[in-house]
Amino acid sequence: MKRVLTITALAAGFALPVWAQHSEQELKEDIQRHRSMAAAHEAAAKCLEAGKGEKVCMAELQAACKGLAIGKYCGMRHVH
Repeated sequence: MKRVLTITALAAGFALPVWAQHSEQELKEDIQRHRSMAAAHEAAAKCLEAGKGEKVCMAELQAACKGLAIGKYCGMRHVH
């Protein structure tokens, strides 16, 4: 019965937040990864402001984010 309640609680979303399950070192690495992604996105915004074009700026963003985030949009996806 206890196992069924645990599985039900997990399925209902009562699990601990992801960050509560990480070690202190993993948390520090996540923080650095987020800062790196933010810097890459800031550089992409500046690239667009400079008029370099979306293709060029997306290529730079993808290169800067390689290995940082899942997918080719560096943890962020737009509506277009």
